Amino acid sequence: MVGDLSRRPGEASADIARRLAEASADNADQIARLEQDHRRMVAASVDSNADDEHDPEGATIAFEREQLTALLVRARHRAGELEAARQRLESGCYGICEECGGAIAPGRLVARPAVRTCIGCATRTGRSR
Repeated sequence: MVGDLSRRPGEASADIARRLAEASADNADQIARLEQDHRRMVAASVDSNADDEHDPEGATIAFEREQLTALLVRARHRAGELEAARQRLESGCYGICEECGGAIAPGRLVARPAVRTCIGCATRTGRSR
């Protein structure tokens, strides 16, 4: 279990659960905003006669729509990662690196609550999951 060693394990676990819940709520708010922006953009372009391929502004509209779509995909992926972190916390393996089995530094978990690997393994593999 990760957390301040001066606290009882239940307190550390409750603090981690609270931080994961806050991160999930923030992420859900971001998804809602992005979905709303995407709906508005699509609705605005439906009545437009803009030809993305030939209109000088069309490429910008298509780019912005794809950018919003990519942000939505990323936020939805993060929602899944945060849920997986919550499940790891419940099963007692939160804060344990999935690569080497060592402890993930508490500061890394504070900065990235859904992270699955320690900094050493993330650096070695070129990933920062």
